[in-house]
Amino acid sequence: MAINVEKIAGILQNFVNSASDVQGAALVTPDGLPLASTLPSAMDEERVSAMSAAMLSLGERIGSELARGTIERLFVEGQQGYGVLTSCGEDAVFLVLASQRAKQGVLMLEIKRAISELKLALG
Repeated sequence: MAINVEKIAGILQNFVNSASDVQGAALVTPDGLPLASTLPSAMDEERVSAMSAAMLSLGERIGSELARGTIERLFVEGQQGYGVLTSCGEDAVFLVLASQRAKQGVLMLEIKRAISELKLALG
C-alpha cells in the first residue's frame, strides 16, 4: 500500500496552522527519511529527519536500559522552545517544534490528535 504523501502533508500543514505556538512539524521514517514536513525555512528537512529518527532510537534504548517501558515521546527543551518526538506507529516518527510560549499540556493533546489522523493516513 502506497503512502499518500499529499494527504500527510495536508495534515501537517493543518496541524502547524491550527495548533497553538507550533512552528513546524515533520513525519519521518524510523530510518530517518522524510515523508513530509512543514518546517521553518532555515531547517534542512533531510538532516532534521535523520536526527529525529536517531534520537528516538537512542531514547528507546535508554528507556529499555532504565526499565521505563515503551517510550511514548522525547521532549527537548531549549531557550528557543521545544522539540517533541513521538512514535507514530511502526512506520513513522512525528516531530513537532513549538515556541517557548506553548502550554505543554495543550501541546501534548494537540500532538495526540494529530497522531491519530496521521496513523489513519499511513494505513
